[in-house]
Amino acid sequence: MDDDPIARLERLAGPEGTALLDRLAVADRDGDAALRLGTALRREHDAGLVADAMAQAGLRDRAARKFARAARMWFTRDGLEQASSEVIARHRAARFAGRAVVDLCCGIGGDLVSLVAAGHDVTGVDLDPVHLWMADRNAAVHGGSARTVRCDVRDADLSGTDGVFVDPARRTGGGRMRTGESEPPLDWCLELERRAGAVGIKAAPGIDHDTVPPDWEIEFLALGRELKEACAWSPALAGARTRATVVDDDGVHDLHGEPDPPDGDTGIAVGEPGAWLLDPNPAVTRAGLVSALARATGTARIDPRIAFLTGDDEPPATPFARPLRVLDSRPWDQKRLPRLLRELDVGAVDVRRRGLAGDVEAIARKLRGRGSRHATVVMTRVDDRPWGLVCVDPR
Repeated sequence: MDDDPIARLERLAGPEGTALLDRLAVADRDGDAALRLGTALRREHDAGLVADAMAQAGLRDRAARKFARAARMWFTRDGLEQASSEVIARHRAARFAGRAVVDLCCGIGGDLVSLVAAGHDVTGVDLDPVHLWMADRNAAVHGGSARTVRCDVRDADLSGTDGVFVDPARRTGGGRMRTGESEPPLDWCLELERRAGAVGIKAAPGIDHDTVPPDWEIEFLALGRELKEACAWSPALAGARTRATVVDDDGVHDLHGEPDPPDGDTGIAVGEPGAWLLDPNPAVTRAGLVSALARATGTARIDPRIAFLTGDDEPPATPFARPLRVLDSRPWDQKRLPRLLRELDVGAVDVRRRGLAGDVEAIARKLRGRGSRHATVVMTRVDDRPWGLVCVDPR
């Protein structure tokens, strides 16, 4: 068995490996079937080739959640975990319109393939030869090509380029780095503006606003209600201080503006919960745009520092928040809640918590009953008082 990873990949990409991957793509590989299939294939092919093919087929299965053409792409486990979903990468690529882009720390090419598909002149830079091999072939799967350069990104030649995207590593061999840490560090990435002007930096969604210069934009990106990542944009590409971008089945939606001030003085009306509650998307809360959402929906805040909005009239449909109809609203009393939920014919319960401490999962288990309705129990604060609401999703 060849220990050279590139040689193994070349063999897997050759005629025998391709036929094997095609066979695996349509085979039953669940549970015991995978063991039987592996045994059968090792009678026909080298055991190392079979192992590599089955591993790659499994990664392609997992990657189908991120990439439309995953069945023909190439992945490592770490490369797939670090790569953004195709819909997010495609959205980001549009920022670089008309620019030649160097993709630093390109990995398996998660963003590179979207830059290529958008028609950009792209150079991918990475120190990992396996990832560069994959990035080159993944670009071809998407109908284009990119130059690939193997070097430390700190030594990359950026002459002749007017755009840089960098996805610094946030994992080590021991797991995830602490929030705010990356390799190269954020400070180094920010300095790229001096060399290239138009810069995008992928970051963890927990990034501290204060670590990014005030003339840069911080974009928080969610797939549906799942916050995935953030991106810092240099002034040449920025359009606001913060932006919440939500990608759903209806497309890409963005809400942008100046984030709420730390003192909570937003100019938005504050009042006790009414007949409706709006639960903002996590991208909105991380972007600090709860008050901007209140203005867009004609709602009020239940507390200056709590990210729930309310109103007596049904709020307009928005991709930036989940509407909840309020069944009951009163000061928080966990001991009385089980009886109240029985009276409201509630069985299944979700718990949303903002502003109050508590183990959400443990509380949900204790509140689960036999009623026919599914409800959301909201633990929060109103006028700095612990408050509880029982709500249902009207959809």
